[in-house]
Amino acid sequence: MSQHVRQIAKDASIVGGATLLSRILGFFRDMILAYVLGAGISADAFYVAYRLPNMMRRLFAEGSMTMAFVPVFSRLREEVGDEKAFAMPRSAMVWLLIILGVLTTLAIVFARPLTKLITPGFVDNPALFELTVELTRIVFPYIIEISAVALCMGVLNSYGHFLAPALATSELNTIIILGAGVAWLFDLDVAHTLAWSVVIGGLGQVFMQQPQMKKFGFSWRGPWSFRDKGVARMGLLMLPTAFGAAVYQFNIVIGTLLASYLPTGSISYLYYADRLVQFPLGVFGVAVGTVALPGLSKLASAGKLEEFTATLNASLRLTLFICLPAAAGLIALADPMVRVLFGRGAFGEHAIAATAGALVAYGVGLPAFACVRPLYSAYFALSDTRTPAVTAAICLVVYVMAGLALMGSTGHVGLALATSISSWVNVAVLGVVLRRKLGGAWFRPGRTTLLGTVLSVGVGFGAYATADKPVLSLLLIAGWAMAYMGVASALRVEEARMLTDFVRRRLGRK
Repeated sequence: MSQHVRQIAKDASIVGGATLLSRILGFFRDMILAYVLGAGISADAFYVAYRLPNMMRRLFAEGSMTMAFVPVFSRLREEVGDEKAFAMPRSAMVWLLIILGVLTTLAIVFARPLTKLITPGFVDNPALFELTVELTRIVFPYIIEISAVALCMGVLNSYGHFLAPALATSELNTIIILGAGVAWLFDLDVAHTLAWSVVIGGLGQVFMQQPQMKKFGFSWRGPWSFRDKGVARMGLLMLPTAFGAAVYQFNIVIGTLLASYLPTGSISYLYYADRLVQFPLGVFGVAVGTVALPGLSKLASAGKLEEFTATLNASLRLTLFICLPAAAGLIALADPMVRVLFGRGAFGEHAIAATAGALVAYGVGLPAFACVRPLYSAYFALSDTRTPAVTAAICLVVYVMAGLALMGSTGHVGLALATSISSWVNVAVLGVVLRRKLGGAWFRPGRTTLLGTVLSVGVGFGAYATADKPVLSLLLIAGWAMAYMGVASALRVEEARMLTDFVRRRLGRK
């Protein structure tokens, strides 16, 4: 396995470890929110209000800005040195504050029609609609804070530092947990307290990036310009990626819109199920795509397409090696997971069953969710931002058609299944186009994927055998994971041996 892939595995493990902490805190947060909010009016209103700035964050920050910022800033550092290159992030921050400041002001002023546009089904429930409007006005400024964090992440990632940005979400989760505790102890309105907690947590995320940035010599004080050439180049690269991100976010908006016509609680069921899917996806799936971009970019710019393809193949196999057993486990243990993590307080039996159904539907698409990110990194490395955008538009149509076809008979579970279907279509279309670009196979499953699939099926059946004992089945998850890695290592699966060797080295240093 090439040095590029070993570095990807190493960086992905670091990011995955930091994200694991965040996900654990996130689950603790969701357990508390499920207890104090349940899946009723307050929960639906809060999650819709919270989803709006997150949607804009992915559009303006993670969806396009970060991908465009890193290569431009890295190249600028090589050309003019760090000190002069620092003018670019300063200039980008000024533009970010202006654009998002105006957008946030408009969102606060026009919160009522915005909420009506996003969730028209809420209009028939005045209490739900008014609460959503109020919470939207409180939470929306979070888009400014988290976009600033994304810009800091771009600076740090260009230096090969991934840890601090990955830990930022842990801070936000901690603040939200504290907010829920304060609301419960002092009998405050839970939904409003949580909304303000999001804003306070966003400020904390910005501040915690600054010490690490200072270590690399960066300061926000210094030269900047409205006409910075680096920001202009970044803007040109952002156009197609912003379109692709807009299509993806429109997918979320449509999903929320469709779910608003379903029985009360449907949005919350989808939210809690998605949170469980995001655990393995965020801990490792997304991490591979994030850290693969720099290495793939270097190989593409050097014209080493054969090594580029080999690195992409290894990245995808590594992704599937982790996500296949994760998908099997989520599907097999959907009910006990939801029951143990969320099944208390206002979160009753109906909510447990409804959320578990959505989780199974999402679990079918988990491998596709994870593989899309490395594929996107491959396209960005080849300076092709148009194809992912067009593919995203195609998949939006697929999602809408599948969602409308399925939601009538299966409700919110149909919307979750539509998400999985559209993601698999996304992988297939990206693969077909990439094959033409590379002039050959873009992915060769090989022995790793075959063995990983067989072992994952075994993990799924084994886990399902204990599903009637919820607490025990969750306690055995670590055992199934170690058994999977152990058998894979014994069968000389290179990805398993590489990951276990890296963990041993890290523990040995400590």
